[in-house]
Amino acid sequence: MPFQKGNTLSKGRPKGAINRSTEMAKLTLARIADEGLDNLKKDLQEIRKNDPVRAAELYLKILEYIIPKQQRVEVKGEIEQKIQQITVNINKGDGNTD
Repeated sequence: MPFQKGNTLSKGRPKGAINRSTEMAKLTLARIADEGLDNLKKDLQEIRKNDPVRAAELYLKILEYIIPKQQRVEVKGEIEQKIQQITVNINKGDGNTD
């Protein structure tokens, strides 16, 4: 029987409360991740012995979760000054600039 509007017997789960099965799943995943972090340094060292390039790739992927990526910033504006003169000095390769 679906929940009907106006039901006064039960208010349901309070707003923001986590479902018990979701909470258990998150706790289990946190424990697994914690065990994995304990072994991560040793595992990367082992991979580095056999395949240093792969170890570097994995290290860079891990860093993406630790150090946030920089966002592109676009700067717009107008320059009100005009260029009056451009001087170009050509070096002949012998150290002289004349």
